[in-house]
Amino acid sequence: MSLKKIAEMTGVSPSTVSRVLNNASATCASRQVRDKILDAAREIGYQPNENARRLKQNTSEAHAGYHISIVLARIKVLDDDPFFYELFRSLELSLFESQTIIDHVIYAEEQTVHPYLKGAKNQNGSLSDIKDSQGVIILGRCSKQLLTQILSFNGNIAGIWRNPMNFDVDEVVCDGKKAAELAMQHLISLGHKQIAYIGDCSHESRYIGYCNSLIHNDIPMNYEWIKQTDQTRDSANAAFLELLESRQDFSAVFCANDVTAIEVLQILKENRRNIKRKISVISIDNIEESENTSPYLTTIHIPRKEMAHMAVVLLLDRIAKKHAETVRIEFPCRIVNRGSCYPNA
Repeated sequence: MSLKKIAEMTGVSPSTVSRVLNNASATCASRQVRDKILDAAREIGYQPNENARRLKQNTSEAHAGYHISIVLARIKVLDDDPFFYELFRSLELSLFESQTIIDHVIYAEEQTVHPYLKGAKNQNGSLSDIKDSQGVIILGRCSKQLLTQILSFNGNIAGIWRNPMNFDVDEVVCDGKKAAELAMQHLISLGHKQIAYIGDCSHESRYIGYCNSLIHNDIPMNYEWIKQTDQTRDSANAAFLELLESRQDFSAVFCANDVTAIEVLQILKENRRNIKRKISVISIDNIEESENTSPYLTTIHIPRKEMAHMAVVLLLDRIAKKHAETVRIEFPCRIVNRGSCYPNA
């Protein structure tokens, strides 16, 4: 009945609704259609059929009815960050599957609390709103100060971030430093030694991975090839144009995220007549848009769907008092070798 209701609300077929709610990949529907379906699912409080869910999980034990809140740490606008947008959508689907209810989505930087149900009036608030939830999932790198605030209101926490934070909470990670080293090793294996870096350089694991790779391979560091950005399209545009205008003799660019790399590829495409050499581009995240670039972007895959699923499993298990010790689960990254990296002539 819920699938039919969502289909009526969104103007798509029940089969499309089912595909999206069971697999929100880029191939099952357009982003616009997926957003409409997920928004409608939230509005009606969609939950999957209980018997089917139990059969799929091969268990008679359910956590149905738990209430949780999501804290977005250091994310000002979710729609402006494709990686965390896609991670958030994966988290939604995992929570739907587990029949867990989302109370609030909280932008921690702005201390703005959004009631989760569509149509509810937004209100300003504080982290204290999470005290009525049974647990909290944190997306993104979290400061010790923010975590202390959250813990003062709610002790059941699971964090999803790129690197181990060594906090006394459950966490699901995919090490950004290892991802950067994997990207750099791919470029070096293609004969590149003049490798530029565009991204955040302040306490950033991907920058550390870049530097470590140069050191371990006895490659001198050229600070003129390192461009500090906030990892948005606008800052990437300015940084790469500055690199091109400086006429630096780099043969490859390691971008800290796909958003940066996509902007770099666009600039290379627009200036292909003026650039007399091939410049390899590699990045980290493997967002959906990276499959639609020209050339297709070589990137390091971060397993968002699996990380979201495991965070939900950990949080529900902790709420049910099935474990008390802190758990850290680290997922490996892998390279997705497409067409944006070339052997260095």
